[in-house]
Amino acid sequence: MPIAKKDARVDGTGKTAPASGLFLIAGPCVIESRAKTVALARRLAAVAERLGFPFIFKASFDKANRTSIRSFRGPGLRAGLEILRAVKESAGVPVLSDVHETSQVASAAEVLDVLQIPAFLCRQTDLVLAVARTGKPVNVKKGQFLAPGDMMYVVEKILSAGNARIMLTERGTSFGYNDLIVDMRSILEMKGLGFPVVIDASHGVQKPGGAGAASGGERRFIPALARAAVAAGADGVFLEVHDDPARARSDKHNAWPVDEVEPLMADLLRIYRVLGESK
Repeated sequence: MPIAKKDARVDGTGKTAPASGLFLIAGPCVIESRAKTVALARRLAAVAERLGFPFIFKASFDKANRTSIRSFRGPGLRAGLEILRAVKESAGVPVLSDVHETSQVASAAEVLDVLQIPAFLCRQTDLVLAVARTGKPVNVKKGQFLAPGDMMYVVEKILSAGNARIMLTERGTSFGYNDLIVDMRSILEMKGLGFPVVIDASHGVQKPGGAGAASGGERRFIPALARAAVAAGADGVFLEVHDDPARARSDKHNAWPVDEVEPLMADLLRIYRVLGESK
C-alpha cells in the first residue's frame, strides 16, 4: 500500500517541526517523583540545547505491563499527567507518555505532545484509533512479535482516523526466551512506509523476564545499537535515562546514565551528519 510521507516530530510548542536533524526521545522509564522527573528533564533539555538537537521528554505515568504484581507502576494517570505538565512548564520541552487503555486517551491528550502506543498493544485497534483521533503525533512501538512490514497495517489504522503525524519505533524482536534481537533491516523497511523511524536503544538490549520477577538487560550494548541504527538510517533515538540506573524502579538494567547522554548523542550526531553529507 503506498503511503504518503509525513513527519510527526514536534518542537517545544507541540507543533510539527521541520523534517531535519536527528532527534532524541528520553527520560526515565517511569515517573518516580515530581522532583526527580523535573530535574532529569532539565538536564536532558540542557544537553539538547548545547548540542542542538530536537528533544522530547518521555516518562510513563503507569507501567501497566510490569512482570510482577509487586513491581512499581508509577503515580497513575492524574498525578502523572500533572507532573508531566510541570515538566513542560519548567523545562520547556514537549512530553511523551504511553497509554494503555482507551479511557486514558482523552485526559492524556490534554497534556501530552506525543501519545505513545506500547509494543504489546500496537495491534489493539480500538486503542490505536482512539489515540489517532486526538490529532496528536503518535509514536507506535513495533511489537516484539511483529515483522517490520506488518507495521503497515498499524499505519493504515492511524491514517484511517485522519492522522498522519506518525512515528514508528523499533525495539527488538523476541529471540527465544528472555532475549531480544534488533534487525537493522527493520529500520529500512519501516522507513519505506514514509514516516520517521526511531531506534529504542534501551529496550533493544532488554532481556524480558530475564531477572526473574523483572526484566534484565545489558546496558553496555546501548551505544553500539544506537550507532548502528543511526548509520542504518534511523531518524530518532529513544533512551530510558536515569540519574542512578542501579536504583531505577523500572528497567534498571537498560537505563542509560544521564551523565553519559551528552557524549553518546555527540557520537550519534557525528554519524548522522556524515551520512547526510555523503548523500
